[in-house]
Amino acid sequence: MSDVVIHFAGVSKNFAAKGGITEAVRDVNLPIARNEFVCVVGPSGCGKTTLLQLCAGLARPTAGRVVYKGREITGINTDAGYITQESNLYPWRSLIENVEFSLEMRGMAKAERRREAQQFIDLMGLAGFEEHYPYQLSGGMQKRASIARTMVYDPDVGLMDEPFGALDAQTRMILQAELLKVWSLKAKTILFITHDIVEAIALADRVVLMTRRPGTIKDVFRVDLPRPRNVFEIHGQPGFAEMYRRIWEHFKVEMKVE
Repeated sequence: MSDVVIHFAGVSKNFAAKGGITEAVRDVNLPIARNEFVCVVGPSGCGKTTLLQLCAGLARPTAGRVVYKGREITGINTDAGYITQESNLYPWRSLIENVEFSLEMRGMAKAERRREAQQFIDLMGLAGFEEHYPYQLSGGMQKRASIARTMVYDPDVGLMDEPFGALDAQTRMILQAELLKVWSLKAKTILFITHDIVEAIALADRVVLMTRRPGTIKDVFRVDLPRPRNVFEIHGQPGFAEMYRRIWEHFKVEMKVE
């Protein structure tokens, strides 16, 4: 694969646990190309989040290396933006103050950071809510604000840990569409964790399936559905049903489903 940005090279990770050592992931090998959208699926507890933590520099591998742009990650990866299921907005700051926070920490002048923040607020469909506080926003709007806050400082890589998992189905699809719009406009590399095969197919260039713990890569599926994709009509896309069947046939073995 040319132009590899992230490379998990023989990565294993153990954690100290009560009564012994827990092996979270084992011998993971995965190259990710620049501007590629990769979704990782697998059973609960298989180490999906661990991969994000390793890429962000929040954890170090027990064995192997995580390489970013040709260099091993040995500390916090400041080129990576991390989004979790929780919105984690600051309750004492308005929406626009939340979005511009990272720019403020960088010392950017107020007028400039307001302009940058407004661009992403508009892009995420939040115009008109700039002065609202988090408690005044719906769950979906809070999640949009979280994405805007992460992307406004222009990270090269987006690390997303089931960001839409707690939302209702309709809101989730709307945010999937918003995310694809941001990704196509801003040309980011995305590593996205999900339990939802449909979501993975709708978003990804490749879907990575992990085994039960200790998690390793069981298979990688290239999603050949054309872009741009309409997430609201993805079920009717030619090739969707076959792609879903192929992934599910492997996934259900790890889920112990007959």
